[in-house]
Amino acid sequence: MSAHRTRGGLRAAGLAVPVAAALHAAPAVSAFGPLRNRLMPRLAGQGRRDHVALTFDDGPDHLSTPHFLRVLEERQIRATFFLLGSMLIRSPGLAREMAAAGHEIALHGWAHRPLLFRGPRATREDLARGRDLLADVLGEPPRLFRPPYGVMTTGAHLACRELDLIPVLWTAWGEDWRARATPRSIHDTVMTSLRGGGTVLLHDSDCTSATGSWRVTLRALPRLLDTFGARGWETGPLRDHGGPYPRRPARSPSSAVSAPTALYNG
Repeated sequence: MSAHRTRGGLRAAGLAVPVAAALHAAPAVSAFGPLRNRLMPRLAGQGRRDHVALTFDDGPDHLSTPHFLRVLEERQIRATFFLLGSMLIRSPGLAREMAAAGHEIALHGWAHRPLLFRGPRATREDLARGRDLLADVLGEPPRLFRPPYGVMTTGAHLACRELDLIPVLWTAWGEDWRARATPRSIHDTVMTSLRGGGTVLLHDSDCTSATGSWRVTLRALPRLLDTFGARGWETGPLRDHGGPYPRRPARSPSSAVSAPTALYNG
């Protein structure tokens, strides 16, 4: 009887491991763009039809991000920047400048590592570390989170709920991290899948991309903005995107590094 019970326990344990792994990885299906856009509009970043949310990942980078800020300032356009804690700790002053300029600051985690290969505890620690640093630097915690590589897990969803973060992916990207990307390919790739109400993903840093790729993205940006305008779409951050996304007013330069202000309404 004891041997029988032992064998039964081993079989149960053997089944538990793949079941737990499947539960952990199940949300990763949202990384498939067409499925996400059709069935998960909130996670895909779909908002009001006359608006396009412009977002950038992987900064702040003191070598590249200021160039993007200048283009956006010339166009009087604000965007959402998903920052990495490992980059923010090197350039906290730049992040304050971004917030002071009216851009929305969100979290991309601390380290750009796939959450699919990290357990719930490590995932929560990564998100909490990045969130806390953003709160220290900017005076208020972020409300939006985008996972590295766009891959969510059960642990990531649980950590977001605990840390009061809303996960947001994208509806269109430019594949601008690739070494073979060109300004035209970035523009055309975005416009192939973008519709009014969509969220665009670009990168203002090459810290996880092909070396120098940010320069190509920078050259593509004005044409993209022109195309958005020609389609009759307003371009702005996720806070102005409508739909399920919380709104927090842009701060003036004088309040950008002061004590925490009111959190998002809604």
